[in-house]
Amino acid sequence: MMLAVTTFTLIIVMAMAMVRGFAGPSIFDRVLAANLFGTKTVLLIAVLGFLFGRPEFLDIALIYALMNFISVIALLRYFEHTQNPSKGGSTNE
Repeated sequence: MMLAVTTFTLIIVMAMAMVRGFAGPSIFDRVLAANLFGTKTVLLIAVLGFLFGRPEFLDIALIYALMNFISVIALLRYFEHTQNPSKGGSTNE
């Protein structure tokens, strides 16, 4: 019963993160919402793995967490260099 409540709560928080991602005023708010969504997805996969008795879901959750971390860092680095060319980004010279 408690795992079902946890799963439902995670889905609600994920929906709230999606709303924040679509309504974010800046690109960094949207990336932060995507990171939050990815983190909650990792938790959801882990809870579902425990709920269904499938321990291999934890391996999938760890791989997804690593991909989420690397993609958020890559996105932030990309937007850092495209939004502020005075810090070593590309210029149109």
